[in-house]
Amino acid sequence: MRADPASLELKIGYRFSNQKVLHHALVHSSHAHEVRGQTEEPVRDNEQLEFLGDAVLGFLVAEALVSRFPAFREGELSRRKAHLVSAAHLFGVARRLELGSYLELGRSEEMSGGRAKKTLLVDGLEAVLAAMYLDGGIEPVRRFVESQVLDAELDGDDSAPEIPPGITNFKSALQELVQSRRLPQPRYLTVQERGPEHSKTFTVEVRVGPDWTGQGEGRTKKIASQRAARGVYERMLPR
Repeated sequence: MRADPASLELKIGYRFSNQKVLHHALVHSSHAHEVRGQTEEPVRDNEQLEFLGDAVLGFLVAEALVSRFPAFREGELSRRKAHLVSAAHLFGVARRLELGSYLELGRSEEMSGGRAKKTLLVDGLEAVLAAMYLDGGIEPVRRFVESQVLDAELDGDDSAPEIPPGITNFKSALQELVQSRRLPQPRYLTVQERGPEHSKTFTVEVRVGPDWTGQGEGRTKKIASQRAARGVYERMLPR
């Protein structure tokens, strides 16, 4: 059974003025082809919106990268952008939103597991971004991209060359570092939650014994914990 798009609005943090735009973004071509000729009004699929959403997403990601990494050259910016707009990364975003449950699919696509297919979910996400842009302008899309697509991904700042480039889990790295120094295990505590339920920001504090402490913020406790761990890890490295 298809989920109510109203709950998707809560997840993306945007209420559409024109519900038809959102509905259009969720119509897969298999459904449009299936019902074509059965209704007085033509049913359009979301392929054009997908095209527009891809362009809007690319612009916003490029804008964020240039703003946050002013010292990076074009090659590094392009590498990071390619990851952030890749199907693999966007698939994760779409799954967190449970986007597949909101799509209007034809019977054949439904029966073949279309609601979990990477291509359908990524295309649907880009179409929803375009719908947000058409309905409310660039700002709501920018907020969504910053919180859902970028967020922890842009914390991979390579400006500190002494940090091993392979580290992606700073909680684990910090734990290994303190064990090697025979220090107490890191302790994590959520010290603040702010914002509405659909768009909270968490602040997490980490302590290693009496001498090392740090805080991090993020849209999830996991992201905030990673940021807090990274801050302490970097300060504990030998200079």
